[in-house]
Amino acid sequence: MDANGATTSSADGGGSNSKASSKKNSRKPKYSRFTQQELPACKPVLTPGLVIATFTIIGVVFIPLGLVSLSASEHVVEIVDRYDDSCVPPNYSNDKLKFIQNADTNKSCIRILPVPKLMKKPVYIYYQLDNYYQNHRRYVKSRSDKQLRSKSAANDISDCTPEDKTKDGPIVPCGLVAWSLFNDTYGFSLDSKMIQVNKHNIAWKSDKDHKFGDDVYPKNFQTGGLIGGAKLNSSLPLSEQEDLMVWMRTAALPTFRKLYGKIDEDLPANKKIQVEIQNNYNTYSFGGKKKLVLSTTSWIGGKNDFLGIAYIIVGGLCLFLAVFFILLYVIKPRPLGDPSYLSWNRTPSGGQPN
Repeated sequence: MDANGATTSSADGGGSNSKASSKKNSRKPKYSRFTQQELPACKPVLTPGLVIATFTIIGVVFIPLGLVSLSASEHVVEIVDRYDDSCVPPNYSNDKLKFIQNADTNKSCIRILPVPKLMKKPVYIYYQLDNYYQNHRRYVKSRSDKQLRSKSAANDISDCTPEDKTKDGPIVPCGLVAWSLFNDTYGFSLDSKMIQVNKHNIAWKSDKDHKFGDDVYPKNFQTGGLIGGAKLNSSLPLSEQEDLMVWMRTAALPTFRKLYGKIDEDLPANKKIQVEIQNNYNTYSFGGKKKLVLSTTSWIGGKNDFLGIAYIIVGGLCLFLAVFFILLYVIKPRPLGDPSYLSWNRTPSGGQPN
């Protein structure tokens, strides 16, 4: 009895310890409605009526939005003039690179731009560059944001090679992005009267307030043997040099526009604007193109038909699908199954609710 009892007791103890150890080492999470995904949720059943109504509503909303967007885009007046080829003298037409690299050649060029419709102020001036990869990895990284923000970080030039320093010290602002600053200039006149170009507030306010310091001044900039682009006014802090701020916000695509300035007066229809261009910027070495763009804006921004066309296409497709499903439901209907058999409508024991 004692021996058997002891044996039985020992066996019971071992079994309980084994169960406790197994329970302790179990990876099974503690039960909760959250971990078992049993929280209340919206789980609509996609009945034919719901699907048809959804497609119809999307179509009815999107098509008018697309038409309004297209109408707004059509009211934008835009003048685009490519001048990189036209501003090269005939004797340099076969060697444009020699023309742009020769400091003694006259880079001045006159272009006449007809105004097709009344352009109400403000008229925005952009320069457009094609085949210019500002998003190249080495180009984008060749800058120092700390140096741009603070005078104390003038020596933070580790990422700016090869435009990091000269024999006189670090370059401010350093890097290839600043070094390649666009330097073509435009002068406008209408009926022999000069048109003033407003270059204030062309940069983002966040850039002026937070990214470019008011105690940082250009130093040793464009003083090396190879000049990349425009020079900066060494008496003005970077926070006031908005052309630089606009250029330093690098583009994601190889064709891009950047704001040059604004014309704060109306341009009458059927008039001709005379533009004097200083064709300084070298795009000939890599097959780039330069364009001057004058544009008004609407409530949706500049001229862009893509958004309106996309709305119309999506809306039209949804209406087509709505009609298709209506015909399918009428011609060949299918009985709707019992929703009580859906997994989220079943009881925890696996049965159907009462």
